[in-house]
Amino acid sequence: MNNFDNLKNTLQESIFTWDYFTDFEKVKINVNRVEKELNILNYLIGKNNVESEFISLIEEYPNVRKALLLLIAVRKDKLTDTPIITDMDTLIPENKKYIFYDDIDENIKKELLIFFRETGLKDIFENKYVKNLVDYCFGVEVGFDTNARKNRTGTLMEDIVSNYLAEFCKENNEFSYIEQATQKRIKEAFSYTIEIDKNSRRFDFALYNNNTKKIYLIEVNYYSGGGSKLKATAGEYQYLNDFVKSQNIDFIWITDGKGWLTSLNPLEETFNHNDYVINLEMIKNGVLKEICL
Repeated sequence: MNNFDNLKNTLQESIFTWDYFTDFEKVKINVNRVEKELNILNYLIGKNNVESEFISLIEEYPNVRKALLLLIAVRKDKLTDTPIITDMDTLIPENKKYIFYDDIDENIKKELLIFFRETGLKDIFENKYVKNLVDYCFGVEVGFDTNARKNRTGTLMEDIVSNYLAEFCKENNEFSYIEQATQKRIKEAFSYTIEIDKNSRRFDFALYNNNTKKIYLIEVNYYSGGGSKLKATAGEYQYLNDFVKSQNIDFIWITDGKGWLTSLNPLEETFNHNDYVINLEMIKNGVLKEICL
């Protein structure tokens, strides 16, 4: 069995832990930012003359408007990028962000009433479909947070590799490593200067042998599903390998996930091009010692 077969046949099915699904700390922080405004808006629940009460509340507490978008599960930046049609005759879309942030005037009150009716919030308040807006928005934020799972996949992979690197450095005390390795951080940590191809370049890890003064730059990722991005990713790491190697620096790409089974050709091409393409199983079996010692 050649080395690529070993890589292919030992791809990890999952790296997910229970905390992958929801970042409750972030949810709590986001809800706390508007908790006061949500409690003020609770006053409207069950009111019969809810439209007039709504406008009266807005006039008295204009800052409560910043909580209204959360009630319909929309972020401020999303609203900015989404012009709204309120006149079905003209079908002219308009940016309505101003009604939530500009000083209150008669036009804004009119637009807020349209928002209140057409989003369905009037019905929600009037008929008491929710009991407490803080609790309701906690659920909204949990829903929002599912969109961040893709980013957490990368963080999980980095955490796993960081644990392996920490153990490796503990067993081989001539080695040390840093995370989020920019040119500046590498210089500060190891007194080692690397060239970069763009100012934003940041490697996931830099591993350094304090005796030989040799440095290894490491990138990690995990793909549970396939897609066109995988081919581009493989090509990017071919380029990065050549760029780093031209400085007499070793580049290690640690990648994993069954998603690669949908894009084996570009993965194999990069495997044959790069000096070191490995996965978690290979690290677990001691490949870092083979590479670095």
